[in-house]
Amino acid sequence: MTKIRVLDTGTVNQIAAGEVVERPASVVKELLENAIDAGATSILLDVGSDMAGITKIRVTDNGEGMTADEAILAFHPHATSKIRDIADLSAIRTLGFRGEALANIAAVAEVTIVTRPRGGEALAGTRIVVRGGEVVEKSEVGAPEGTTIVVERLFYNTPARRKFLKSRNTELAHIYAVAESLALAHGEVAFRVVQNGKERMATQRSGGVLTTVAGLYGADLARSLIPVEGRLPFIRIGGYISRPSENRGNLSQISVSINGRSISSRPIAAAVREGYGTLLPKDRYPVAFLELSIDTGLVDVNVHPTKREVRLSREREITGAIAAAVEEALAGHDLARETPAEPVQQQIVPGEAEPSPPPVAEAGAAYTVGHRELILSERQLRRTEAEGKENLLPAMEPIGQVAATYIVAEGDDGTLYLVDQHAAHERVLYDQVVERRDKAAGSQELIVPVTLSLPPKEFAALRDAIPLLTDEGFAVEEFGRDTFAVRAVPAALGAVENPETIRETIADLLADESRTAPDRREAVTCIVACRGAVKAGALLTHDQQKRLLAQLARTKTPWTCPHGRPTVVAFDKRKLDVMFRRG
Repeated sequence: MTKIRVLDTGTVNQIAAGEVVERPASVVKELLENAIDAGATSILLDVGSDMAGITKIRVTDNGEGMTADEAILAFHPHATSKIRDIADLSAIRTLGFRGEALANIAAVAEVTIVTRPRGGEALAGTRIVVRGGEVVEKSEVGAPEGTTIVVERLFYNTPARRKFLKSRNTELAHIYAVAESLALAHGEVAFRVVQNGKERMATQRSGGVLTTVAGLYGADLARSLIPVEGRLPFIRIGGYISRPSENRGNLSQISVSINGRSISSRPIAAAVREGYGTLLPKDRYPVAFLELSIDTGLVDVNVHPTKREVRLSREREITGAIAAAVEEALAGHDLARETPAEPVQQQIVPGEAEPSPPPVAEAGAAYTVGHRELILSERQLRRTEAEGKENLLPAMEPIGQVAATYIVAEGDDGTLYLVDQHAAHERVLYDQVVERRDKAAGSQELIVPVTLSLPPKEFAALRDAIPLLTDEGFAVEEFGRDTFAVRAVPAALGAVENPETIRETIADLLADESRTAPDRREAVTCIVACRGAVKAGALLTHDQQKRLLAQLARTKTPWTCPHGRPTVVAFDKRKLDVMFRRG
């Protein structure tokens, strides 16, 4: 007998479905895109879930709808209204075109569609039920114009696929992320997302992305954004970018759409980051919402079954134009003046008196800035005082600061030391957080809880991460719709001067869910240490510099920060003599 055999239709369909339907969010993406292509101006996404996971996905739109015959055809593989022949692939302007969505979803789920064409004479609509790729019911029903599709029992016939799904909240976070990205790319459509009867997201129908940003992420962020524009013969760039002070630890909030298609592109994200140059630290990324209109002949959207990735011709010119547009937008704004002063939450730690203002030499407005920085640095250094540990650094005496970032110190033997003050204090904090974490101690209650209002995807991610945060010393609880209250923080962190500490943790956890539990815990610890450490650019008195060097010397590995970057660089006298040609 031959070793080669033709697979049966059911197996073929399930294999094809596996390429498109990876998780519940894949279903949501395909159904929402179909609704947008159908000309809908209002879309409702209703998600049902229980403790085990997602149980139902329902999408209702007011688009053009379908006749009974069209609805049956829509479940056939490679049946589409978007293209006619191969020539159309070079000028695609719709989101769906492969004709795979409904057929693949129906191959691994139970799907019910109720649809009625817009503007037709029919008073009744059509109801079709498909289970495992087979039509099991067809009837007439009363229905409004448009289409409703309900997907239930996802992966019921492919249990191997179902067991690889993540927790309910993680899958919800992916669903919300899909809805958010499409809402940002299509301001002409009003989106509403409901989960178990509770509204999680709602956007207005408008012509501008800024209105959608305000609805999803808050008016404060929307007001702080900078418009960006650019144009070449084959590309038009529009959208908004954040001030350098509004940054993130990963690429998760760089949102890009090309010709109305929400896409993921590392080259484009890198181009946005490049436009900031040295305005951002190397490991920080901006918030951006870009809408790109590119000649369809230069965009290949037929790269992957999920259509999330695209291939660009003339990619170098396109990314160069994006970087230049971002740089030009930033150059046209007074970034320092537009940065609002961040309020410092006053908090009294038991046994710790409020530090008295250290002396400063500046006068007038400079005095105010220096005064505030020195008090904050004093608080941060007091929290990390420790006694009785071996000094692992050579003795050194601070001489001063360079750029309010590097401490200059001299060793007993004439060695010149340069110390990165942020990296040094980050190492101090990291070691203390790990020590207290391992002892299951170190929480500190806040006098005034910090409230966090989050977009839906981050809300779901935080709900899932609460046990992990609790282990680190955070006390977090739900506090109304899309809001959490932070009632305690790790003691080493001190006062939460900036609620972005929690947001950074969420974004980092959400960005790479492939991490093991220890890796995720390590990520939280690093973020706590980074956010609570003395900042680069902060003025330090001679006494504060000396105390920071002493604290660093008592850590386990004082020569590097938790990220592996050097904390101390040394130039011994012999090296200095060579540099000045004294040798």
